[in-house]
Amino acid sequence: MSKWGDRLKKVEQLAQSFQLYPLATRYKPRLWQPSSIWKVFPRQNTAISFAQSCKEAVHVFALEKEKTSQGQRIYLVTSYSELWHYYRTYTHSLMHCYEVIPEGAVCKLYFDLEFHKPSNKGADGKTMVSSLIQYVCDKLMDVYGIECSAKNVLNLDSSTEEKFSRHLIFSLQNAAFKDNIHVGRFIHAILQPVINAPRSGSCSDVGINSVAGNCETRDSRTLADSEKKQAEAGELAESPQTKKRRQEEKDLSFLQVKNKDGQNCLFVDLGVYTKNRNFRLYKSSKMGKNSAFSVADDNKFTAKAEKGMSVEESIFLASLVCNVSFTGQRILTWEVPETKESKTLRPHCPQGSATNSGSLSGSQLSPHQEVDTFVLSVVEKDGIQGSIRRWNYFAAEQLLVYDIAKYRWCENVKRFHKSNNIMIVVDLKEEVWYQKCHDPDCRNFRSSSYPLPQEICVSYIMTLDEEDQAYLMDDAGNIEPSQTANQVTQSTVCSEEQSSDVWGDTQDDQDYLKSLNDFEQNSGDISDQLLLNCMAEFDPQ
Repeated sequence: MSKWGDRLKKVEQLAQSFQLYPLATRYKPRLWQPSSIWKVFPRQNTAISFAQSCKEAVHVFALEKEKTSQGQRIYLVTSYSELWHYYRTYTHSLMHCYEVIPEGAVCKLYFDLEFHKPSNKGADGKTMVSSLIQYVCDKLMDVYGIECSAKNVLNLDSSTEEKFSRHLIFSLQNAAFKDNIHVGRFIHAILQPVINAPRSGSCSDVGINSVAGNCETRDSRTLADSEKKQAEAGELAESPQTKKRRQEEKDLSFLQVKNKDGQNCLFVDLGVYTKNRNFRLYKSSKMGKNSAFSVADDNKFTAKAEKGMSVEESIFLASLVCNVSFTGQRILTWEVPETKESKTLRPHCPQGSATNSGSLSGSQLSPHQEVDTFVLSVVEKDGIQGSIRRWNYFAAEQLLVYDIAKYRWCENVKRFHKSNNIMIVVDLKEEVWYQKCHDPDCRNFRSSSYPLPQEICVSYIMTLDEEDQAYLMDDAGNIEPSQTANQVTQSTVCSEEQSSDVWGDTQDDQDYLKSLNDFEQNSGDISDQLLLNCMAEFDPQ
């Protein structure tokens, strides 16, 4: 029995080892999938720059590593399909993974919801989630005329005994928000009744409009208290708008929860709408935690799996906030009051910096200011002072789409449109630009592609230091610092057939050289002219 017990123990140890370090097949892309790109960087801005320089459709993800200081992250650049290929296998090294939501990128409406269970013993999390979804759907109809229900909302759960935690990702029909700053503004606006509701013991006095926290300001509480007292005393006659606000305040009271210190906060985390935000992925947990996001048991969303795709992969793709296509999308915005001077983008006018997440809007600078300046040069011709009315950035396809004002030249009709404006589309991946139209007759037209100036192409201006390519992933899925400079310059996950740019490295080349040497030894030298003639004769061009 002891020998059998020892053998059983060894088998269990082997099984556990294979679970931690499974053997995975190499990523072999299908015809419609991008080739292998898998690079890990210590800095987020370098990873973003590298992703923008790639011809393939790649994206940036943040990874938390075990046995490192809390909050330390490294950044992975790869495609959705390749990430999923290894993500489902290397659960040890990729178990704490986050989507990086790029600055200015068109994205889905999303929520991060949480509350401390011991401090909110009477709270019914599922009912709260259902009520919030219905309220948001009603507001989407009121504001944008968009029909939506719980069937359009992917509901992910990572709750524990101590904490209720959900992610909601809205997949609207042919509509998405300009970027996550506009998402944050929309959510702030529709939650104003509960944000401004009077309550004591708030968790801080940080301003809500700064998109920095989820508690109301002291001034807004004082104002709300004053209004309530005046109304109760009959000193203030309630308008229909005031009555509606009070009713919504009552209806949204379920969003008021207490944190573990007993202070009042919101069920909705208002701090997740900032530039380059890291948003935890489906099937990932926080470092040091075992509660990964899974599909909630009250989820009503059904992911549409494409041919050859598993249900789990379709859920993974639906959970990605920036997985939005340019084609046919209606772009939703929530603008802040603007001055007259800031309505169009002019390089000589003072503008809010694109690095200031609180001031991003369609009429201001995009994250690619050199491209903005180039587009302006395209639409300022022959005395016509065209301008950029707004821009939208589709991170999934690396497209910057500019709506142009005061310049209506259309390559399709070879003249200026009388009323409809044009678009300039910049493909950062292919490093070209082309023109499209808002005119119904030209809706499906796309002009010829023209190259971008070399000096504004990311592939030209980007330089990578060795320290910026300091990580590799081995066959067991472990991500570790690289040891040699030669390893650094290679893709960390390569295809089995590696090409070489150096002639003479393949077996065929070596055979040709041997035959050539044998011939010259027996028959004399071969003239250079004869070799050139043979090359020209067999040249496929």
